[in-house]
Amino acid sequence: MLYEPSIAWAPARINWVHYSMARETFPFTSSTLRSLRLQQEWLEWEDRRRAAAWQRYNRRCPPSTRTPLTRTPRCCRDPAVHNALFVGDLQRIQALFQDEATANMIVETVSDQLAWSAELGLWVLTPRTKQTTPLQILAARGYTSCVRYLILQGADPDARIGGQTALHEACAQAQLDCVRLLLDFGANANTLSEEGMAPLHLCTTPESLRCAKLLLEMGASVNLASRESKVTPLHVAAGRGLEEHVALYLQYGADVGLCTGQGETALNSACAGAEGPGRRHEGVVQRLLEAGADPRAAGRKRHTPLHNACVNGCERLVELLLHHGAKADAPNGAGHTPMDCALQAAEDIPNRKPEVLISALLDYGAQPIRPEMLKLCASSPQGLEVMLNAYPCVPPSETWAEAVPPELWQEHEAFYNSAFQMANQPRQLQHLARHALRSYLRNRCRLAVSQLPLPPALKDYMLLRIEGTIQ
Repeated sequence: MLYEPSIAWAPARINWVHYSMARETFPFTSSTLRSLRLQQEWLEWEDRRRAAAWQRYNRRCPPSTRTPLTRTPRCCRDPAVHNALFVGDLQRIQALFQDEATANMIVETVSDQLAWSAELGLWVLTPRTKQTTPLQILAARGYTSCVRYLILQGADPDARIGGQTALHEACAQAQLDCVRLLLDFGANANTLSEEGMAPLHLCTTPESLRCAKLLLEMGASVNLASRESKVTPLHVAAGRGLEEHVALYLQYGADVGLCTGQGETALNSACAGAEGPGRRHEGVVQRLLEAGADPRAAGRKRHTPLHNACVNGCERLVELLLHHGAKADAPNGAGHTPMDCALQAAEDIPNRKPEVLISALLDYGAQPIRPEMLKLCASSPQGLEVMLNAYPCVPPSETWAEAVPPELWQEHEAFYNSAFQMANQPRQLQHLARHALRSYLRNRCRLAVSQLPLPPALKDYMLLRIEGTIQ
């Protein structure tokens, strides 16, 4: 859209004028003066550039040869107008926007942002321009009466200035009444932003659930993928742990098998977005699995949901995925198994409980790691104990002993000394029997042991109960 200087609302020197009026009231710091001067110079340059562009356009396309426009494009940088929109001053808005042309005005704001100057070698305030529409500003802030007034004056609800429509803005801020009003006046529920996102993609908070439901009721496509990444609303909700959103989308026919451009399913998004125990994402994963999501589905890098859950140290999700058939020993594109990822998490997140992850993976068929990798769990006595009990014979202590911090060794001296002394030594017959039975059961170990007619203490021993020493 071209900009015609003759119809701009505010002159380029408005900030400098404000300074001239205010400088007698209170003092300005040197940095403020410099910021105002830079902004003034930038605005003057921008006016000259746009004026030159308009003149070139007039020479190339004389008025007599151009197709008449239904609306004259206008651009506003007047802070008074901006303020009326930002605070939702209906009376002032009614005075300013009285026809279709003004209702569709482009609002241009200039804000100072820090940017690195290689020439000066320091951070400087640099003016940055953002374009939007009055309708977008009002919809994002929930000023329903003002939104209604502008639409009745002819504001286009599907105008995509600055990359998004008013409906995008309202959904992003969970402004339910504005979403309903825009849809009632014909806003397209499936319009894509410049980034290729639909309004439903922007329902990313628990408060936006009713907005999402309203969009679906008004014809939004639940399986509409973003333009480039091919992310669906289900991917977004799953990644953010929004269980009620996921349930809503599944109710409206969301396809759990759709993949992003990287080949990731919504289940993988949920496990990648989870952190720690994964309690917020547990319900999401449960619903996706019940809806038929494949726990073995891997993306282009062959990274499965189980890999992601192990990387994030999510014990609950690991148990859930394994129970539904995830492969505990599946390598990804780099050759790393879920156990490798779990051990990396044990090293990166020492306050977690890696023994739960390690035990679950071993119970569902994962093989013990190479002895030289034991150092990854050496700083977790419980994790190291579970791993050492997965071998028929304790590997040499040189592979892990040096990785134990001295203060930790002192705190858990009994365990580390027992593990050190049992290296390359014969294990008890009871342990060998346990190892033989677990090797026979493999990935059926946890289920089979739970069904054996054994005392609870013996079942716990079979499932590598933590005892505090290696015997």
